[in-house]
Amino acid sequence: MKKCDCVLCKFENPKPSATAIIIKDQKLLVAIRAQEPFKGRWDFIGGYAQGNETPEECLKREIKEELGVNCTLNYLGVFTGTASYKEFGYRINNFAYLTTLEGNIKRDKKEILKLQWVPILKLKTIAFDSNKKILRFVKDKFVYDLKDVKKLVAQLDSSAKVNEQSLYKAILNGYVSKVYKKGKLVGMGWIFPRQTLLRRQAVVEDMIVDEKYRGQGLGEKILLDLIRWAKGERVEVIELTTNSKRVAANSLYKKVGFWLHETNHFLLSTD
Repeated sequence: MKKCDCVLCKFENPKPSATAIIIKDQKLLVAIRAQEPFKGRWDFIGGYAQGNETPEECLKREIKEELGVNCTLNYLGVFTGTASYKEFGYRINNFAYLTTLEGNIKRDKKEILKLQWVPILKLKTIAFDSNKKILRFVKDKFVYDLKDVKKLVAQLDSSAKVNEQSLYKAILNGYVSKVYKKGKLVGMGWIFPRQTLLRRQAVVEDMIVDEKYRGQGLGEKILLDLIRWAKGERVEVIELTTNSKRVAANSLYKKVGFWLHETNHFLLSTD
């Protein structure tokens, strides 16, 4: 692959691109490319930034052009890689976003031969080296058995409804500790950081162990893992709330070092 030897290209500044990670029911929306490079190969939806576009503006434009819908974006990260134009190669910075589509898809047939929802773990390869890094990231972060998650949350709050996109956003905004038994998810807990005027704090939420597996120390294992993560994030204070009737949970929290903070806990619904 040739390199352009003009004065500007000698700096090897990477070109910005943006990529949409669209997940529904643990399946990724991928496209078969209609054009070179990688014609006929699976690819994520996305493209290069133009003019003064930010990566977010770029991706919203690409989604509108290729899928015919608007979208909302949540930043995942930037992934380095390479690409080419004709015989020239160059570096890219690929900005990836968890993407929620708004409306019915209308495929751009000039750009996309086919669209398909593919289970995350069954997608083995993807066009472009930066996309391969994104795919590894997605498999590491977002692979869950949604049925198991819903069953666990129902034991914590029978009225709660698990939203798949909210689960992924929670993962991005903090850390989820998971416990498995024979491949089945039997316990989980979520912690997320926040910066106040006084200190860096973290809040533990939605900690639950399947009722069939309680009394085996799994709750303590999850809680200690959340504390470990918080220390690594330089969190100064961890807080949580629990019902006073949950005797075992209250005992566990005191055992690992939590103390009861006397304060009124108010809630306000904005609906």
